Parts: sequence; structure tokens; C-alpha cells
Amino acid sequence: MPKYYKQTRLLIAVDCIIFGFDGTELKLLLVQRGLEPEKGKWSLIGSFIRESEDFENGAARILNELTGLEGVYLEQLHAFGRPDRDPLERTISVAYFALIDINQYERQINTDFHAEWFPIQKTPKLIFDHDQMVVMAKEKLRYKAAFHPILFELLPEKFTLPQLQSLYEGIFDTAFDKRNFSRKIQSTKLLVKQKDKDKESSKKGAYYYKLDKRRYAAKFHAFLNFIPNPDNLK
Repeated sequence: MPKYYKQTRLLIAVDCIIFGFDGTELKLLLVQRGLEPEKGKWSLIGSFIRESEDFENGAARILNELTGLEGVYLEQLHAFGRPDRDPLERTISVAYFALIDINQYERQINTDFHAEWFPIQKTPKLIFDHDQMVVMAKEKLRYKAAFHPILFELLPEKFTLPQLQSLYEGIFDTAFDKRNFSRKIQSTKLLVKQKDKDKESSKKGAYYYKLDKRRYAAKFHAFLNFIPNPDNLK
């Protein structure tokens, strides 16, 4: 079969940006790159697409081969195609991202490529343009968290206000005043206070709460009060 005349052949890769929440901190999953250039340095989970597979199947395969994770819903983020992004060959990367509950997937993680969770504020320098990918993925994640109920899916059925605050602070990269956050969150009347406390985090303990799912579905907009400049989210 003839090929397109005088057209440059390009490599296509997929990079997966996996955010996770462990109940305390927002984290990013990284692996150590297994080939040159930049071998051994920290990288997003990425590799080349096979000729016989589409991007979605390729992303799922690559994520599984490099970390052991499977069954993760991946959303396509952006195509990165700067000509010099890979110093070895012209490579276009299609980035995918996901936000997961680390505790649900903890047993799947393998160590073949030294897959490791890093707190989002303490991630090492990444190869190529992977830092740029993470920045864009965080912006997309903030948008989704502002207008969709994805954050509560990461929390256990019963959670404390410090847990909820930590999750919001990690997503929106900002610090909330503890008393102000507690007052505002309870003013929404979307959380139901429980009788028992979490005694492990502090001597005094923090009361558990549950989300009133019925009221939450009807009044989700109440949580926009916690988001810095929601009109500026993209």
C-alpha cells in the first residue's frame, strides 16, 4: 500500500498523570525512566503507542505495565508536540490524567519501575516537559473539582473536616484557615455530623461527618464558596 509522499514519520507516546489521595495528602504517582535519554530520572508513566492500538488502550496498557494499576478511568488531557520536547527523536505525547483513592489501589502497585507516590508539593524535577503536563492537569482537575462532585468520591463514607480541608488544599494549592473552613463547610448544611470521633489523628479527636447525598445533589453549588476565584478556572 502506498504511503504519503515526502511526509515525516513521527513517534507517538502516551503519558499518564495519576493523582491520588490517601486520606491525608494529595499525591502524584511517578516512575523512574527505564531508557535513555534521562534514564533513571523521575518521570510520568509513559511509553510509546503500538501500531495496532488506539490511545485509550495504549494508555491503559502502559499504566498497567509500568505501575501495576488497572481499571483506572483515564481522561485525555492534551497533545504535547513541541519539536524539541524529546532530544532523541521527534515524539508527540498524548497526555491522560486521573484522580484516584490511593487506598483502593494500593495493593496493585508494583516496583518494577520504582513506582512511588510523592506529595504534590514535594515532587522532584521531571524529565522533558512532564512538569508542564502536571501543571495543565492540575488546572483541569481544579475545574472538575469546582463543578463536579469528584472530591467526595475520594473520601471514605465517614470523614473528618481536617481530611476534607487537606483534600481541598491539595487540589487548589492554597491554605484555608481551619476555623473559617469549618464554619463555612458546616453552613452549607450538606454534611451530617456523627457521634464518633477519629482518635488516631489527635488526642482530642475530630468528629466524623457524612455527606448528605440527597441534599448535595440538589445544592452542590454551595461548595463553590470554598474555591479561590472559581470564575478564573479553565
